[in-house]
Amino acid sequence: MENKMFCYQCEETAGCTGCTQMGVCGKKPDVAAMQDLLIYVTKGLSAVTTALRVQGGEVSSAINHLISLNLFITITNANFDKEAITARIRATLDAKRELLAQVRNGQMLPEAAHWDGDEATFEAKAAMVGVLSTENEDIRSLRELITYGLKGLSAYSKHANVLLEEDTEVDAFLQRALSATLDDKLSADDLVALTLETGKYGVSGMALLDKANTQAYGNPEITKVSIGVGSRPGILISGHDLRDLEMLLQQTQGTGVDVYTHSEMLPAHYYPAFKKYSNFVGNYGNAWWKQKEEFESFNGPILMTTNCIVPPKDSYKDRLYTTGAAGFPGCKHISGVVGEEKDFSEIIEQAKRCAAPTEIETGEIIGGFAHNQVLALADQVVGAVKSGAIKKFVVMAGCDGRSKSRNYYTDFAKALPKDAVILTAGCAKYKYNKLDLGDIGGIPRVLDAGQCNDSYSLAVIALKLKEVFGLEDINDLPIVYNIAWYEQKAVIVLLALLHLGVKNIHLGPTLPAFLSPNVAKVLVENFGIAGIGTVEDDLKLFFDEADVTDAVTGDMIMGEILRKYPETAPALMECGMHCLGCPSSQMETLADACMVHGLNVNDVLKAVNDKVNR
Repeated sequence: MENKMFCYQCEETAGCTGCTQMGVCGKKPDVAAMQDLLIYVTKGLSAVTTALRVQGGEVSSAINHLISLNLFITITNANFDKEAITARIRATLDAKRELLAQVRNGQMLPEAAHWDGDEATFEAKAAMVGVLSTENEDIRSLRELITYGLKGLSAYSKHANVLLEEDTEVDAFLQRALSATLDDKLSADDLVALTLETGKYGVSGMALLDKANTQAYGNPEITKVSIGVGSRPGILISGHDLRDLEMLLQQTQGTGVDVYTHSEMLPAHYYPAFKKYSNFVGNYGNAWWKQKEEFESFNGPILMTTNCIVPPKDSYKDRLYTTGAAGFPGCKHISGVVGEEKDFSEIIEQAKRCAAPTEIETGEIIGGFAHNQVLALADQVVGAVKSGAIKKFVVMAGCDGRSKSRNYYTDFAKALPKDAVILTAGCAKYKYNKLDLGDIGGIPRVLDAGQCNDSYSLAVIALKLKEVFGLEDINDLPIVYNIAWYEQKAVIVLLALLHLGVKNIHLGPTLPAFLSPNVAKVLVENFGIAGIGTVEDDLKLFFDEADVTDAVTGDMIMGEILRKYPETAPALMECGMHCLGCPSSQMETLADACMVHGLNVNDVLKAVNDKVNR
């Protein structure tokens, strides 16, 4: 079957090889084509800006912002609006045309720097410049790995920019690296080096955003967040842009409309500055991929500030608004550039006419464990490690997604030894942040640092622990990495960790399709990158055998097992124990009960522990 498109930038790409007829995300071939062309012309513009810098010229912040937003728009699930993307192509060509005239010896620049055309030529050109236009599999793999990392970096830069923070060195590198992906003279070794340099600037980009967020809104602090609903109408805000949230909260004061966060916006509740808003009431729902059901039951309007958008149902499409990098055809887009006040009055007026959200859950979840908060607890944490109360930290940051294979992360969290603490950031947290995993001496066993970019906090925490324990190598810490990835912001987080020297990262639920066998081999041999296996096998890999203990053991009393783990009753009956209600049988140990029934105790233990872990 002939390819109508080709995209393999996300974890859910079809068959773990590439989407060729339609994106699993819902992206249509014509939109994929315009995204390919937008990337191509943005690389061309970057070649021009890089040449200008080399000759001593200046590049304006407006051009830097144009390039960053172009990349951000092409991140998975961010923008499905062909007209909006086409408009970006035209604006990029206009900017490139003006700057190219200022470059000396411009004829030496790559073809992308010179290409120009009107909208009638866009489709034909897009077909020539997509991912597969690079024929060498390994060069293609490295170019895409770099490009996807730069997409993630662009997102973090854009969020810092709207808070009026800039790092011109990050912008200059991003453009230089984009330009380098056009250079056919660069070898695979050159591109590997550039990949690691991308990780270096990934750290800088996350540090910039951390600075921007904390200067504007204070350092995140331990916070309990309601997951229930109130009686007033509400607006649901999703995505990552805290400045958009701030403007929405300011404009909803005194309107009788509440504001709820969704998915990656949950960590906004941890920032002190947002706690002054009495109508900022809680978090509604779960990770992005459940939005079709949750947006419907929310009843009020939804504001998507960034990814992840799932193509909406007609039942709520007229309530879905986009802004910033986000976009979907048929949904109202709220405009506004860096430094501008956005007008959310239309959303607020619609909310007033809507019913209050339908309750889908109750209770609270806790978070706010970014680096400043955790370092404030350093003595308590270090003491717990030294005493043996905490044996290991497990970094489970990253993304959530639709695939049932991601239930692995829920099962893994449940099965962790009770002396292990999860460090998380990003929407991967929704696989386990509502489980009752308890605490260790008052330290919750799930420490949520925040959004995906707050993986920076996890790196800062690790580096501080390395210093406190007097270690020379970050890999000597009692920390293991079991990271779930989905889109390109996770790619820049991975590259940042590699730059910091972190090794033996496990990445799942599948390894990226854009890694060629040879490129994957380089990552495995030099950094110990690996995939995931079964929960049981990975626990044995990450922990000493002695640390991995079954919840149910043969010497436990049957009555105790049934009280503590009622979910084991069906498994016990399936094994052949049909007298669970008998008072005398509940006084026996499991081993004795197996002997009475002529059952193999090891088979029964496996069955019940599988049920508990599940």
